[in-house]
Formats: sequence, C-alpha cells, structure tokens
Amino acid sequence: MLSWQVVIEQEKLKSYYKNLKVEIDKRYDTTTVYPPKNKIFSAFTYADISNLKVVILGQDPYHGAFQAQGLAFSTPKEIKNPPSMVNIIKEVEDDLGTISSVRDGDLRPWATQGVLLLNTILTVEESKPKSHHNLGWEIFTDNIISYISNNYKDIIFLLWGANAISKMALIDTNRHHILTAPHPSPLSAYRGFFGCKHFSKVNQILESRNIDKINW
Repeated sequence: MLSWQVVIEQEKLKSYYKNLKVEIDKRYDTTTVYPPKNKIFSAFTYADISNLKVVILGQDPYHGAFQAQGLAFSTPKEIKNPPSMVNIIKEVEDDLGTISSVRDGDLRPWATQGVLLLNTILTVEESKPKSHHNLGWEIFTDNIISYISNNYKDIIFLLWGANAISKMALIDTNRHHILTAPHPSPLSAYRGFFGCKHFSKVNQILESRNIDKINW
C-alpha cells in the first residue's frame, strides 16, 4: 500500500490542487489562517495508513487562536476544551463507563492508534467558520475518502452531522462500516449524539476481527 505522503503527493500534482495551493498561500500571507501552515496535514502524520482502523470526519478547523492543530476536533492540551470536545468526552465516558484517555482535548493518542481525524476542509480564516469552503479542499478530502474506500476493507467511518453524513456516498458500504450521529456541537448533541455509543460499537467491531481496540 502507498504511504499517506505518496497519496498526498499524487493529489498535489493535480490541477485543482495547484489552484488551491495558490489561493491558500495567498490567504496565509494576507489573513490569519488556522491551523499553522506546518500542521495542515497533521492528521496524516499521526494516523499511520498501515494501521488505519477508524475515520472520524469533521467539517473545518477550529477558528479561534491556538485551537486548531490539524486533526479534526482535537486541540492542544494547554487550552480549555471547546464545547464539541466537551460533548465528545462526555459521550465516551457515558458510553464506556471509564475515564477518557483524552480528557485534555488532545486527540493525538487516538490518531496514533489508527484513528484518522479528518476535516473535510483543512484550513479556515480566524473567526470565520467555513471561510475556506469551495476553494478545493473538499475535492482533496473526497479523494482521500474514496482512496480509503477503494483500497482498504473494514474501516469504521464515524460520520457526525449532516456535512459528514453527506460523504456516505463516497464509501463502499459492502466493504466498510458506517456509524452516523448528529454533530457533537451543543446545538445538536442532544438530538442523538449523546447516547449514540459509537465508541463501544467501534471497539465491538474491532474485537470481532481480533484487532486491538481503541483506548478512547
């Protein structure tokens, strides 16, 4: 199998990505953009493609200072957990009846266990959610999702919220597992994210295949 680096380099050769890069570089030069440029692809750095077990899809990075670190939903441990992260931890602990391994909001320990924390848009302007919508990132991440769907088997996709659920069409349901729920945002978590039990369900699927469970 190809490494993430090779998969990404193949995307970078395509015309849509060349146009995207020009626009993103310009925005980094003229506005405040998150995450830091050297962390745009951090989700792929920590989740080794050879150990891929789970894909969690987010929308776009946190748009506040010092929050985004290139992995969907994750924040540096030094800062207060954003509301969505608070709700994710609550569901982990309610579901599993144990203390979460990532109470500080830094989800890199999940990533190193094989969880790809992928936003569908990889950059954002400060204080302007979805400000980099339709620049080309969606093409990039759709292609990543399709690559995983076509080249792997039994990956568990967690699709939280309408934006993530819309990506279901890219995933071969005969080859992979898909769990859906409302977004963990305070605006929607009470409509079914709480009680979705995705974390225990993931571990049940992994256990049934004799694969190491995720320490959530």
